[in-house]
Amino acid sequence: MERLLPLLDPGARQRAEALPSDAPYLDLIEGDLESTGATQDLMRSALVPQIYERYWRPALGQVAKGVRGPGMDEEIRIARLLLGLSPGDRVLDIACGPGNFSRAFARAVGESGLVAGLDASRTMLDRGADDLRRSGLQNLDLVRGDATALPFLDESFDGVCCFAALHLFADPLAGLDEMTRVLAPGGRIALMTSVQRQLAPRGPLKPLAERISGMRVFGQEEIIEALQQRGFDELHQRLSGLVQFVGGRLAPQQAAA
Repeated sequence: MERLLPLLDPGARQRAEALPSDAPYLDLIEGDLESTGATQDLMRSALVPQIYERYWRPALGQVAKGVRGPGMDEEIRIARLLLGLSPGDRVLDIACGPGNFSRAFARAVGESGLVAGLDASRTMLDRGADDLRRSGLQNLDLVRGDATALPFLDESFDGVCCFAALHLFADPLAGLDEMTRVLAPGGRIALMTSVQRQLAPRGPLKPLAERISGMRVFGQEEIIEALQQRGFDELHQRLSGLVQFVGGRLAPQQAAA
């Protein structure tokens, strides 16, 4: 907690310092954010966080990624490779859920590193806090916050990860803007999100499906182009079923500008 506080913006830091010392996570938003659809509603329910890590996320993820797509352990490995994690790095895991990726990152960056797992769901973070206590990790903090208005100072992190969530944001491009803002010069981003493929709804069915599910479907070049516009280079993209894994580095000159 003491290492995370200096990374918070003044308003968020004031709110964090007012929380009880035994709070399971830093709750930095009041009330609930407006839901973007049925998928996000499920993430905030009491049931899904209990089965998310072992059943929900692996099963639905495999359907989206295809039979030959990477499993959960391989996803974590892909995220670590895209981020290029090293001991001492500071990492932000956005839409962390119960924190399975966050805990893996915390082990990768070691005691000298720091990981912040951010989610808007209280039930997800309650489960994550229980798992964190059992893990014994001392370099990971969980934060309840808004991914499109991150409570951190500019250039606070060496890596930002957002897997299986960007397509659920009310404004995904605003989310990318915020991820870019909090990355330090040369920082890396790792994304797993939807992608338009042959089997995805097209034409007039596409906006209807997106409204019902609250899930945006991105074109194959849309995320790559959005990152390029925000000054990222060394871009990588891997397609798997109806999802894409994308990584890149925030060019130092862009970050400095």
